[in-house]
This record gives sequence, C-alpha cells and structure tokens, in this order.
Amino acid sequence: MIPQAQSIDEVIVILKNIIAENKNEASPLAYFAVLYCRVTEKVKEGIEQGIFQDNPRMEKLDVVFANRYIEAYYTYKNAGSPSACWEVAFKESNNYWLIVLQHLLLGMNAHINLDLGIAAAQVCPKEAIHGLESDFNKINEILASLVGNAEKALSDIWPTLKWILTKTQNVDNFLVDFSMQTAREGAWKFALKLAPLDANSFEKAVKERDLSVTEITKIITNQNIFVQAILKFIRLFERGTVDQKIALLEETI
Repeated sequence: MIPQAQSIDEVIVILKNIIAENKNEASPLAYFAVLYCRVTEKVKEGIEQGIFQDNPRMEKLDVVFANRYIEAYYTYKNAGSPSACWEVAFKESNNYWLIVLQHLLLGMNAHINLDLGIAAAQVCPKEAIHGLESDFNKINEILASLVGNAEKALSDIWPTLKWILTKTQNVDNFLVDFSMQTAREGAWKFALKLAPLDANSFEKAVKERDLSVTEITKIITNQNIFVQAILKFIRLFERGTVDQKIALLEETI
C-alpha cells in the first residue's frame, strides 16, 4: 500500500522513513528526500508562526504537494510507473556518474515543474487560485533559501565545486538553464493554466506538462562532451560515501 499523509506531521514522518530506507540502501535517492524534508519542516515552522496569509490552506497545500512525491516514490519502489519525469529521477539514482547536485536537480525538476502547479490548482481551483499567489511565493522563498544551504553543503563535499562551476562557463550555463526563479515562475503559470480546467482537460494538460518536464532532465543529465568531462571530474573527487554525503546534507541544510 502506498502511504499518503493527512497532515504536515505525517508528511515529515513519511519523508524520514524514505530517508532511513535509502540510508540503509546507500542510495542517492536520499539526497532529495533530505532536502524536501527540511523544506517541509520549515513550512511547518512558518505555519506555526503564522507567516502565511492562510495557514490552514498552506498546510493543505503542503500535504497535497508532498503526497505527489510520496506516491511517485512508492509507485516506483513497487515496480509501478510514476510520472515520466519522476521515473527518470528515480532511475538515475543508479547512475554512478551523477554528482549530488544533479540528483537534487532531478528531484527539484519533477517536484517544482510538475507537482507544485498541480497541487496549487487542486487546493485552489478556478478563481480561488489568484488568492494563493502570495503564499505560493512564500513557500518558494523557503525552498530557494534551503537550496542555497544545499549549495554550501555541496561545496563542503568538494570544495572546488563552486570554483569550477563559476570558471567553467558551459557548466555554469547548465545550472542556469535550470534556475530556481525560472522553475518557480513556470510552476505558477502552470497552476494558473490548470485551475479553471475540467477533469478531462486537467488530466490532458498534466500529461503534456509531464512530457515537457521530462525533456528538462536531458539538460540535467545529458550534456555535451566537455560538460560531461567536467562533471565526471567533479564526481571522481566528491568526498565521502553516499552515507557521508547524506549526513552532510542533513547537517547543513
């Protein structure tokens, strides 16, 4: 049975179970789960502090949003077929040559570019979507701040990572192509597109979006020979085992 959370506390419990499971398997799938669990904890803190326009609505959005990742994860683990963009992200966990940053980007691509807009439109259908924009932007601010913490953690994993990405323009452009700002803006536009649709049109739009988001995975994983060589060089000198990288992410984010 695929677990589904009913509250933000249940989301955190399930995410921690996913982290523990992948720690035991020394799987890179834990990297994104660590980042996402921390995002959820920060959203919970924000709800408790009353920082959102509508705090009960924000918890509902958080739960609906998280359940899409949880369902995709357990569908894949049970040999099912999740959304195409998630399937790529999960399968690439077996790719030795991906650096930690690429694993995080694959998860963020699927969850922000596909799942976030869907969750927003489901929680606030039709005209209600326009009242969500302020809180939508706040949850994205939290996500962006924690991605910054993740970048620091990755620099700790391999101290010259930031220097190489900055000095090597083609590699830096690879990251710019998947910028947080672009992803967040795209997610909001997608939510606005979905909100007024009937069920059949909604499902069709989601399938089309899944295909386009899956194309973005090629930016993250399939670069030209020069960029691939740089990323492989970075991968060879990443510090620590998978378990150690997971621990560092948990400490830093």
